[in-house]
Amino acid sequence: MAEPTDAPTATRMLFLGDDSLADGFRLIGFETHPNPSLEQVDRIFLDLIRSRDRAFVIVDEQVMRFDAGNLQRVRAEGGRIVVVAVPTLAGPVRLSSEVADRLAAMFGSSNLMQ
Repeated sequence: MAEPTDAPTATRMLFLGDDSLADGFRLIGFETHPNPSLEQVDRIFLDLIRSRDRAFVIVDEQVMRFDAGNLQRVRAEGGRIVVVAVPTLAGPVRLSSEVADRLAAMFGSSNLMQ
């Protein structure tokens, strides 16, 4: 029986955000980028696009709000790079995503922050 020649590649797991969250993600095997700048975020996503790697990327709310063109491009395209936002450990929770915006419109934002 012939062996398949295209072995599946591993999915990269990355966390970009606050260093207090990065420690936990590092412990469970994520590649972490604590407190990245806008330029670093944009470069990381550009590298993922160019390398054609599959990736599961978790970002904190501050990073999700960055105006990083390549992050926005990945979110708009979907596919092999999945981006999920998590709230910060301190302060009010305000998730900025299409799903969070739709839920807030349906149920009111005060119901989502409990």
